Amino acid sequence: MSGPLTVIDMHTGGEPLRIITGGYPDLPKGTILEKRAYVRDHLDHLRKLMMLEPRGHADMYGALLVEPDLPGADLAVLFMHNAGYSTMCGHAVIALGRFAVDQGLVTPRERVTPVNIECPCGLVRAEVAMRDGQPAEVSFESVPSFLFARDRVLDIGEWGRIRFDIAYGGAFYALADARQFGLRFGRDPVAAFVAAGDSLTRAASAAIALHHPDDAELAFLYGTILTDGNDAYSDRPTRNVCVFAERQVDRSPTGSGVTARLAAMQARGQIAPGQSRVFESLVGSRFSGSVASATTAGPYPAITAMVTGRAFYSGKAEFTIEDGDPFAEGFLVR
Repeated sequence: MSGPLTVIDMHTGGEPLRIITGGYPDLPKGTILEKRAYVRDHLDHLRKLMMLEPRGHADMYGALLVEPDLPGADLAVLFMHNAGYSTMCGHAVIALGRFAVDQGLVTPRERVTPVNIECPCGLVRAEVAMRDGQPAEVSFESVPSFLFARDRVLDIGEWGRIRFDIAYGGAFYALADARQFGLRFGRDPVAAFVAAGDSLTRAASAAIALHHPDDAELAFLYGTILTDGNDAYSDRPTRNVCVFAERQVDRSPTGSGVTARLAAMQARGQIAPGQSRVFESLVGSRFSGSVASATTAGPYPAITAMVTGRAFYSGKAEFTIEDGDPFAEGFLVR
């Protein structure tokens, strides 16, 4: 590390996003998945430094802006967390939409400013609502998303037989009603949701082989979303929590998770195009989501989803390493 790493911190619905603005080495040219592989294989010590303690924490999330490869992309991004690198992150896209306008990466328009963001899962089109010349809510239309596996059942430790779906929303998630684990939102501690969600992720990863028609690099189970079971169309918000990576907990409703839930709802006939749902997180923050279009993803019937939320700035920092620091690359207590 030749110089300091500089960052701007934001949050979307309470979920942090550390945007790395300087200090990373230049990356080789290539596709975004090739850039992701290079960072994973050669620069992972920088992820650990930025995400883990003492400079980060177990639930920190990061974004590294890289040179776009796809035509029409305004910027490209690699996502990182406590265990590695993800393929899609909706809360980050919402924050980066506002960031792109504020930092002059796109030319602002009067009412809505489009921002095309190249993610490892593909090109995601964001729209930044403008109020009095300033960015406000951000919406994005997802990549094609689909229900991969329906009504699978596995024995999950102390909880016994658990029924779940697996859906793709830029990343693959297991989707399960939290009540099967004896859990209720607002009553049970977060640690109980973490234990249940992580156990389901590990069991489903071992038992079910995933496939994505675009690239094998996308075919891994990112985490589990536990819901309140309120999937059928309703005016009432539906609550969920996403447990992903190494037992990391999303404070937001999870943008790619909302997309995966909408894909499963549409496949089950529980929501129609144009119907909007409100998704609420553990901390009470909300995203709205709807089915934007019907499409396909290889052999799978699919949708694109429209998800809307709002991001805010929380600070900026410069990180360094002193010679002899035994914790230069970071650590996790839990």
